[in-house]
Amino acid sequence: MVIGMKFEYPLGATPLDLDEIAALIPKHITTQAQLNDWESANIFEAMRWANKQKSDIFFEEGFLRKLHQKMFNQTWQWAGTFRSSNKNIGVDWPQIAMKIHDLLENGRYQLEHQIYELDELAVRFHHQLVLIHPFPNGNGRHARLMADILAMQLGQTRFSWGSAEFIPENEMRQKYLAALRTADAGEIQPLLKFARS
Repeated sequence: MVIGMKFEYPLGATPLDLDEIAALIPKHITTQAQLNDWESANIFEAMRWANKQKSDIFFEEGFLRKLHQKMFNQTWQWAGTFRSSNKNIGVDWPQIAMKIHDLLENGRYQLEHQIYELDELAVRFHHQLVLIHPFPNGNGRHARLMADILAMQLGQTRFSWGSAEFIPENEMRQKYLAALRTADAGEIQPLLKFARS
């Protein structure tokens, strides 16, 4: 158990349960700011790793899980592992593997058959991954990085959200969450616009 650590959850964040909190690797962390900094450094290393990967492995579960693992492997023992409990968002946890399989197959099909423009394909993939919410935490950051990687592998530039600071009460975070809710209702354009704003 992390003694003295008080976790703060910004609007739209997924709270951790006690078992997930107990899996924090760096035991010296006692503040949310320290945790945020530690995770940011871990994610930076994951980005460097991702830039070296082959494009033909993107639509594979192993890559999706490995990216999350690389993003949080110095922070959480459960990094890269699908959640085993329900959260305030996402599918019921026993459905995660099936939903991820369907998402990857659909993405591969949509790319091969040019169903969407490249940016829209990546943003729709991101949105569906957020809806599934496969991991205990870090799902939004993971989904944005997945979309960034897909866009870059398809010859596009990285989305602007990759450099935005998604911190509590941040205006950019509020716009992102509003665009996600609109996409939940079937209208992808605000999220697509936000991704390139």
